[in-house]
Amino acid sequence: MKRIVLIAFLALMAILFNACSSGPTYVVIETEFGDMKAELYDSTPKHKENFIKLVKEGFYDDLLFHRVMSGFMAQGGDPQSKGAAPGVQLGAGSPGYTLEAEIGAPHFKGALAAARQGDAFNPEKRSNGSQFYVVQGTPQSDAQINSWEKRKGIQYNEAQKEKYRTIGGRPDLDLEYTVFGEVVEGIEVIDKLCSVQTDPRNRPVQDIKMKVRIAN
Repeated sequence: MKRIVLIAFLALMAILFNACSSGPTYVVIETEFGDMKAELYDSTPKHKENFIKLVKEGFYDDLLFHRVMSGFMAQGGDPQSKGAAPGVQLGAGSPGYTLEAEIGAPHFKGALAAARQGDAFNPEKRSNGSQFYVVQGTPQSDAQINSWEKRKGIQYNEAQKEKYRTIGGRPDLDLEYTVFGEVVEGIEVIDKLCSVQTDPRNRPVQDIKMKVRIAN
């Protein structure tokens, strides 16, 4: 009996230790312009779990940032972009499923968010299973912030307003797409990505490949 109690006690302590020692989950998005380290949000568990799964499978390795727009964002994760010929239109690919929306976090510069089809085809705002974008955006004036609050029925707190004023972002995207993480190191890489030459469809003229891994 004492042995059973001891085993149960040790198992409980192991569970408690793992729960206490587990911290935030980070991923590293590697590009030719440098690496971006991003934290994945616990508040978006479906997107976090899916992204980790795909990263561990090597899904994103050698895919392209296929859509880049200065002052807006850099988008990638389309499986059809691997080895795609120059000039081919990309952005329709997926792993064959979508994710339930987990909308809430704002689109500050560095936000890691899920791409999706438009409302006409996707009124539930479900996310593409693999495509994501990293927000560049621009600094917002008080007038712009107030305007988006009124138009969207949002009440930003003072810290959020200050973040939009200083580092910037895209408040027009708030409540529309799921933000499931944020860049915490290498935010300058976003500016480099968003400054490249693109074709009329916003695909970079020179391919920008990525590799994504779980941070140690």
